[in-house]
Amino acid sequence: MKSSACDEMHLLIQADIDGELRPAEAAGVAAHVEQCADCRKVQDELLALSQRIRMEATRHRAPDSLHAMLRDMASRAPSDAMPKAPAQIVTMPQRRRIPAASFGLGFALAACLAWFLVLPQPRDAGLPESIVSAHVHALQPGHLMDVVSTDQHTVKPWFDGKLPFAPPVKDLASQGFPLAGGRLDYVQGHTAAAMVYRHGLHVVELFAWPEPGASTAPSAGSQDGYNYLRWRQDGMSFWAVSDVSPPDLASFVADWRGT
Repeated sequence: MKSSACDEMHLLIQADIDGELRPAEAAGVAAHVEQCADCRKVQDELLALSQRIRMEATRHRAPDSLHAMLRDMASRAPSDAMPKAPAQIVTMPQRRRIPAASFGLGFALAACLAWFLVLPQPRDAGLPESIVSAHVHALQPGHLMDVVSTDQHTVKPWFDGKLPFAPPVKDLASQGFPLAGGRLDYVQGHTAAAMVYRHGLHVVELFAWPEPGASTAPSAGSQDGYNYLRWRQDGMSFWAVSDVSPPDLASFVADWRGT
């Protein structure tokens, strides 16, 4: 029988898919899902629904009139909603005024929600959090690699037949980033190849999945103490993430791109 803990976990699974959890929380969700078939089924269904919405939902940009109305409401709501002085709260005029203010605020909130729903959201919103969460989860014992090998000619064929694309696997041992292996991962609607590299005592992961569009230069960021570099190249999206220093991660990416 499904437990109340699973009911709460279903909400956390949805938040994880939306990229709203911190890495430690996401790791807890992943650990639970691995042990609970019911929650794993819920996760699969929510992931499928999320992907279908992104692929099939019709999006419309809110009209300028709605933007203007929201700005006007935002500028007036605080003064309209708050009483002039505490003593006025118990007077009859103030009693009549509170429902009107509440209605105005409620309408403004509803309008804000409508504005959020009709405006197109960035496709990669929440991806940095999801990438870091996947990396942190992988660092748990037994999760880092599905195939363990320092030979790129072993790792690359391992992905064949498991993915609908062929990820580029490179060995950077001579540059100080030896290949350690790889695994399959799923990051916010993307079935990804994760190539695992070592740098001293640190782990550097390179996530890759198909993404059409022009090539882009690497752009850097950080999340919860982890650094990442993202770029698009040859019709694929790449994310390198690690707890190494930003210069070391930049060296890894430069060496990988130059090999």
